[in-house]
Amino acid sequence: MKRLIYDLDLLSLTETLNTWGQPAYRAVQIWQGLYRNFWNSPEEFTNLPKSLREHLAAEFDFQPLTPTLKLDSRDGQTRKTLFRLPDGRQIEAVLMRYDHETHQGRSRRTLCISTQAGCAMGCVFCATGQMGFQRHLTSGEIVAQVMYYARLLAQQGETVTNIVLMGMGEPFHNYENTMKAIDQLNDPQGYSFGARRFTISTSGLVPAIRRFAAEKRQVNLAVSLHAVSDEARSAMMPVNKKYPLAELLSACREYVQATGRRITFEWALIEGVNDTPEAARSLANLLQGLLCHVNAIPLNPTHGYTGRASTRERAAIFKQILEQNGIPCTVRVRRGIDIQAGCGQLASRTEPFPVP
Repeated sequence: MKRLIYDLDLLSLTETLNTWGQPAYRAVQIWQGLYRNFWNSPEEFTNLPKSLREHLAAEFDFQPLTPTLKLDSRDGQTRKTLFRLPDGRQIEAVLMRYDHETHQGRSRRTLCISTQAGCAMGCVFCATGQMGFQRHLTSGEIVAQVMYYARLLAQQGETVTNIVLMGMGEPFHNYENTMKAIDQLNDPQGYSFGARRFTISTSGLVPAIRRFAAEKRQVNLAVSLHAVSDEARSAMMPVNKKYPLAELLSACREYVQATGRRITFEWALIEGVNDTPEAARSLANLLQGLLCHVNAIPLNPTHGYTGRASTRERAAIFKQILEQNGIPCTVRVRRGIDIQAGCGQLASRTEPFPVP
């Protein structure tokens, strides 16, 4: 199997070309062709000698993702793409459009990308968690999702504005490849995507949060919380049995202290489970004194979980109670429900279930 061109950072690409007897500036030409022009086949690199293009084609795979299904929401604001990987595994990535007329005066083009095929965390309300773990994605497979949509948007005269690693998988379970992908996309000689426009979402892997805090990156951090007692959270998220709330909150405070950055807590609003006024008050007490923000999201339905999304009215009361207690809160509008845009919803419906 050929190597994936996106798995190489600029230094590795330069070293590879050096072994071919090529000057360093050729590596920069290829790098910029990939990340600025979004070329995805050797034939497009017309600034390179034909012999070098042929060598690249023989050695590297430029298109690791095969789109097998594309779905657009009825409002035209969300596109979900199901990709097949070279080994037959499937992953998803989503483009969400937020126009300035409807999104606080700002236009955004946000990507939600995957870091694993499947997921080992087993969160009961998550379609990806219901699939089980298949494998980690390489850094290049993570990058390739971004390049796919960057190319699509460029054809429409638009650009990606935000990238959230909240798709299939637990990014911190695949820490090395996730961070390498971010570093490649952040490289100023290439895509040059600002660190503060990335958000990593974790289910609460405490050692990785502490490592992330120590690295003092400018990347945003979001933690899936969803419950304020260990009993309730462990029932929803098995990771809590290993890293209970006290340990998780301690790591979150370390992150804020080390970086000075606000942390986001994600809260899937499930009717009658965690959307009550009592739950809101308990959450406010839990987060007092922590520089944070709560992102409340009415539950996305999955075929493996019977819970229902909170109503708009219950969500509004939840938000009001948090804010009255000094905890900023946003109730996020669910996107692409009609196209199974929630993490793993499409993949879990298009391949055998569960995946071995």
